[in-house]
Amino acid sequence: MSNLTDMTSGSPFRLLLKFSIPMLIGNIFQQFYNMVDAIVVGNYEGKEALAAVGTSMPLNFFIFSLALGLASGISIVISQYFGAKEEANVKKSIATAAYTIIGASIIMGILGIIFSRQLLQLLNTPDNIMDQARQYFVICCAGIVGIGAYNGIASILRALGDSVTPLIFLAVASLLNIVLDLVFVIVFHMGVAGVAYATIISQFIAAVSCIVYAIKKVPIMRMPLSDFKPDYVIFKKCLRLGLPVTIQNSFISGSTMALQGVINGYGDTVMAAATAASRIEQLSIQPGLSIGVAVATFTGQNIGAGKIDRVKEGFVAATKIILTFSLIMLPTIYFGGGLIMNLFTSKADVDVMQIGIEAIRVTSFFYSFVGMILVTRNLLSGAGDVMLPMFMGFIEVVCRVLFATVLSLRFGYQGIWWATGLNWMVTSFVGIARYYSGKWRFKSVIEG
Repeated sequence: MSNLTDMTSGSPFRLLLKFSIPMLIGNIFQQFYNMVDAIVVGNYEGKEALAAVGTSMPLNFFIFSLALGLASGISIVISQYFGAKEEANVKKSIATAAYTIIGASIIMGILGIIFSRQLLQLLNTPDNIMDQARQYFVICCAGIVGIGAYNGIASILRALGDSVTPLIFLAVASLLNIVLDLVFVIVFHMGVAGVAYATIISQFIAAVSCIVYAIKKVPIMRMPLSDFKPDYVIFKKCLRLGLPVTIQNSFISGSTMALQGVINGYGDTVMAAATAASRIEQLSIQPGLSIGVAVATFTGQNIGAGKIDRVKEGFVAATKIILTFSLIMLPTIYFGGGLIMNLFTSKADVDVMQIGIEAIRVTSFFYSFVGMILVTRNLLSGAGDVMLPMFMGFIEVVCRVLFATVLSLRFGYQGIWWATGLNWMVTSFVGIARYYSGKWRFKSVIEG
């Protein structure tokens, strides 16, 4: 029996919570991939290895952004067709998604491998960690097909209202990743290469398992091979939606890379602290990410069904949820973040821990703003209004680079933490203003 959910009727508040809680659990498991990588190398390989993994992460997101953006575009199309009860077009969209995401993943993986050194040099990666950072990045690029496949099938299922199935297989894969990290690093002494291999193997297993299960249990995903081919008209719609999301992701990753370049200028101690802090930060904003995906699905289905008022009700419900989560996370991270920071460093790296604690205490005051970015961005994307989220990505680039450059000159590396928070605040205002303009109401995909 499948877990598909029709979100065009029922309480928006309950539907969003019901959908987002499995997403939240799944996102936390997803973060275990990166957190365990950082914890294992930080404790068993030292701060240089931790810095190498950290400096590679913005590049990983940059390379993955094309596949992730296309998956987002496809999920918008599927959710709107599903809300409109157009099953034939849902099936065509699923087939189109498979070809598009796998093709994009292969292309981006090859480009990442070819230009790995040049990309790391753009980030001012220190010579003493260059080889480790490049090794980690290249292995991740080689395994991008598994990452693209999992995110693709997860996006399709979530567009159909199923946030449970991706969670189940991601949880299993996350536990496997922990075991492989420990085995590859502690037993086989593979260093950063070991945690990279553990990540891509686990993600590939999650992708294959999720696909097999979905084909067996979700009738709408079963179709003859003769029908499993891309549809040109739907492909154009997916591309029209996916490319702005891809560009948006590229902007965000570009701003993160620029910020990483500033961080790298302060040496491996600050780099290691920033790596650990970013892992905790990513864990802290998972409620916002989960609600955001729920809002995108809710909006897409209700736009497809022509129920604009329900979209507005969903926005109000999501705002209440995200502000509540933010108020809970603020004292939790401010006073308890140090306990988590201890997981990432050995007792000898006192400076790394102190700098990391300082970083997460600053950004914890801005969680409500990043939450509203995720709510408004996903609502606009779900409605088909993808140009504004792309513009929000551009705003993030400008603000993050500008704030980081100016504040770091005045306050040193401490200015970087404030730059992140101020960037969230400004970008959230742009998304909120667009929502209240009401222009998103006229951007339905399936009507064009």
